[in-house]
Amino acid sequence: MIRRRFIGSAALFGVAGIMGFAMRPKKKPLLHHVFFWLKNPQSEADKQQLISGLKTLAAIPTIRQIHVGVLASTEKREVVDTSWSVSELMFFDDEAGQKIYQDHPLHQDFIKNCSHLWEKVVVYDAIDV
Repeated sequence: MIRRRFIGSAALFGVAGIMGFAMRPKKKPLLHHVFFWLKNPQSEADKQQLISGLKTLAAIPTIRQIHVGVLASTEKREVVDTSWSVSELMFFDDEAGQKIYQDHPLHQDFIKNCSHLWEKVVVYDAIDV
């Protein structure tokens, strides 16, 4: 009898937990993808300075994951844009986390210290569906 009551109670708590989880509003992860075109695309020093600057942004607490990249040597196709020099892809828990990143002193320092390196920046922000 005690075992049945325990199993029944455990099942009830499990269902209640699942229902509580399902009823909570879910955060929608946000991806922030930025492409940079260097003023001097042939300058390896400029590229490395930009990459180093981007990597400092990983210290911002709301960034869950960061990827800094350069062009891959994949097949050249009409739909692939190979005109950029460096990209960053960041993952945030939600839009609030991305806003904190935008205003963070490390991000502001990055802009101040590295913006002279690029001639164009394009940003794509996407929210999980």
